[in-house]
Formats: sequence, C-alpha cells, structure tokens
Amino acid sequence: MRFLVCFGIGMIFGTGIALSGMANPAKVTNFFDVAGHWDPSLAFVMGGALAVTSLGYRFVLKRPSPVMAETFQRPTRQTIDRPLVLGSVIFGIGWGIAGFCPGGALPALGTGRPEVFIFVATLIAGILTARAVQSRIKHAAPAT
Repeated sequence: MRFLVCFGIGMIFGTGIALSGMANPAKVTNFFDVAGHWDPSLAFVMGGALAVTSLGYRFVLKRPSPVMAETFQRPTRQTIDRPLVLGSVIFGIGWGIAGFCPGGALPALGTGRPEVFIFVATLIAGILTARAVQSRIKHAAPAT
C-alpha cells in the first residue's frame, strides 16, 4: 500500500512539473537571464508550491504522526554552517547552468532526451562523491 501511495504522489508531482514546463531547462535558464529573455514563470511555480506547502504544513503538523509512518522526520539541526552554505551555492550554480534540479530532472527522464540522462547520471555521481568525502572527513576527524 505504501508503494502505491508513494507512486501516486510521485505521479502528481511529475505531472505538475511537466504541466508547469519545469522539465524544460530553458524555463529555468531563462528565469536567470534577467538581461535577456527573462521568463518569470518559475517564480509563479515556486510561489504556488510555497503557498500549497505552507498551508499543508499547518494541517499536517497538527496530527500526532504521519499517516504512513510512526513519527515525522524533521531536521534537528537549525544552524546555518559552512557545509550548508557551500552546498546551496553549488546547487544553485549547477541549477542555473544545467537548467535542471533533481525534482525537475527525474520527471524529465520520460522525455528520453540524452541531456536529462547525462544530468541524472552526474547527479548520482555527485551524491556518491559527496557521501564518500563526508565519510572520509568523518573518519579522519580526531575523536573528542
């Protein structure tokens, strides 16, 4: 049952990405091109997502637990540190250059375009590299 619910949610998300045009990297790169062919539609998609999420959280977090889990999985760290800032900067640069973010790239795999597969492959390689680096840093740090 959980698989079907996750599949349905993924289908809704992917359909929204496709209908909004966010599977098209030109939409994203044109949003950042304020001196050229600026396209503000990404701001409307983000604003709509923020509105729905903000409203949804108000209702969902009033529940004692999620429908399909024992507890809510919420971040415990609330500090803005160097890894967070660097990761955000790298993500933003990559998003601006490629025109894809992970949320938009996965539904775009359905287009069959080679650049989407290349992006997703390098995304996975980046995730694995980051995990390996973090593991090395963690194991190299002196015990306190």
